[in-house]
Amino acid sequence: MFTGIVEETGKVLALAPDPAGFRLRIQAAATAKSARLGDSVAVNGCCLTVAARQRNILQFDLLEETLRCTNLGDLRPGSQVNLEQSLPANGRFGGHFVSGHIDVAGKITAMKREGKNYLLRVSFPKHFGTLVVAKGSIAIDGVSLTVAGAGAASLSVWLIPHTLKVTNLGALKPGVRVNLEFDLLAKYLERLTKR
Repeated sequence: MFTGIVEETGKVLALAPDPAGFRLRIQAAATAKSARLGDSVAVNGCCLTVAARQRNILQFDLLEETLRCTNLGDLRPGSQVNLEQSLPANGRFGGHFVSGHIDVAGKITAMKREGKNYLLRVSFPKHFGTLVVAKGSIAIDGVSLTVAGAGAASLSVWLIPHTLKVTNLGALKPGVRVNLEFDLLAKYLERLTKR
């Protein structure tokens, strides 16, 4: 379980085929220092297991399914990724319930400054539209955010300066895919009401 409060941005060193599927190597000083073999780390919101660790480098095994359903397959050497270690039982809960199970990769349709603020707009397949409500929660690339506007197949969020500074969201451009995890409570509620 995660909270969507990004602890560090890491730098992708490589994403390459491996006998087990694919191997992702990320340079991440703080996370690599505290994470242990087998720990869960959210990488752009996707829950991955630490497969190897050496100094400031973490390695993760990825399946083809993970690459297909998330934006991790779009990563290139030098790409910045958001990192969050799983929430300890005695940890502070600062964002919202984030499982690390990506629902879909949406596409940025706008990233624009409005006054002193930045508005990010993301499109996604229409059948996810019932899971988004204004003032509800959304995790975009693992960042816990509040929905500012909800359409049938899009959503918008305002980004504060701190979020732009400590995550990869400030560097993203229209057309780029981002991982979306819709609110866990909304997914359960939708499932219960469809019976």
